[in-house]
Amino acid sequence: MDTTAVETSAPPAGRHEPGLGEEYENEPVPPSARRSLFSVSAVWVGFPMIMTSAVFAGIVVYNLGFVTGMLAIIVGDLILMGYVGTLSYLAGRSGKNFALTAADTFGTKGFRVVSAFLSTLVIGWFAFQTGMVGTTLNLSMGWSAAWITLLAGVLFVALTFVGIRAISWIGVVASALFIPLGAVAVILAASASDGLGSAVSYGGGAGAAAFSFGVAVTMVFACFVDSGTMTADFTRWARNGKEGALAAFAAFPVAYFVAQLVGALIVALGAAAAPGTAGGDFLHVLVGGGGILVPLAIAFVFVNLGSVCAHCLYNGAVGFGNITGKTMRQLTIVLGIVGTIAAVAGIWSYFATWLNILGVLVPPIGIVLILDQLVFAHRRASTGGLHWKPFAAWAIGAAVALATHWYAPQLSDAVVAMVVGGLAFTALAYLPARTAQPALGGEPA
Repeated sequence: MDTTAVETSAPPAGRHEPGLGEEYENEPVPPSARRSLFSVSAVWVGFPMIMTSAVFAGIVVYNLGFVTGMLAIIVGDLILMGYVGTLSYLAGRSGKNFALTAADTFGTKGFRVVSAFLSTLVIGWFAFQTGMVGTTLNLSMGWSAAWITLLAGVLFVALTFVGIRAISWIGVVASALFIPLGAVAVILAASASDGLGSAVSYGGGAGAAAFSFGVAVTMVFACFVDSGTMTADFTRWARNGKEGALAAFAAFPVAYFVAQLVGALIVALGAAAAPGTAGGDFLHVLVGGGGILVPLAIAFVFVNLGSVCAHCLYNGAVGFGNITGKTMRQLTIVLGIVGTIAAVAGIWSYFATWLNILGVLVPPIGIVLILDQLVFAHRRASTGGLHWKPFAAWAIGAAVALATHWYAPQLSDAVVAMVVGGLAFTALAYLPARTAQPALGGEPA
């Protein structure tokens, strides 16, 4: 395994804020600091089992119908499982976060481009999810979206500042709240319709404006491809590669599918308030139930979306921390302020644009990492600031996927990006490495 160090102005190993644990931004997590399978799984499980997953699943079912929509969801989940699971195996094996892992493949300077790109995207998702708290409670309770968004941003920044321990804790709580409240929402929706069995016959409501099966698969995959690609930030804490992969599997497909199924049923049972845009958002169903469900629903929004926001902000802070040499907690404050301002400004309204960018640009990065470190590690340049082959494969995969988006929209951008990027990197890996030219009149140097 390539152990080339990342060239950053990183703080000395072991430096951390008093009273808080070391986050190992600039070095592999040592064996003594690794965590149990349950602890690492808890970090990931609470990430995809969120309202956003229900929203997007509901939109898929609204466009394709229940049976076809669920098939697209399952296909997307399985692809995500293989993708994130393999990257998590690499992280558990090495103990390296995403930036350190990317440095092995893209070079000790080239990794900055990849890490900065993905870290910026996840901060965009932090802003989107934080803004969604304000919007959701505004629609359901009539509260000020701006003030609720600001409050949520402050709370989520404080949670992330504590570190991986707090993220693991809120993941458990978020999951524990989602399952019973999601089940109650489905039961309420079924009781107001012809029963749970009627969902199977739902044929969709988008009509001629419905998007394709391939677009649905991309939406399912792209919803978590950014943090999924950066899974090493979480699964590096696993005791070995096997446990890193198992922790990821607990999230994809298990936790992700639970949230998706709830959202799909809400739409198919006719209980969605705006299925074409808000999909399987079921908060209004809980609030409509009255009684104890109202305060539980409000707490649920903060805890549930707080889980994904903390994950995204942690990804971004670790990524930029490795680039700048600052600590995760320093970057949490700076990026959290930026993301909260963007959330109050209404960044969540551009979610479709984010998904399109992610579906096209991100998947080749993960495939290149997987191939380089599992298949072609022996062919990798052992040193160097920038390795051009991974960048070339990334560009080729993204370019072909972008062309697919415009000229063959019935296909999945994400799948095309991974397949083409993987084939391009495989071909490039077999190109002969440059060798030194022989000196005049002598043997090769």
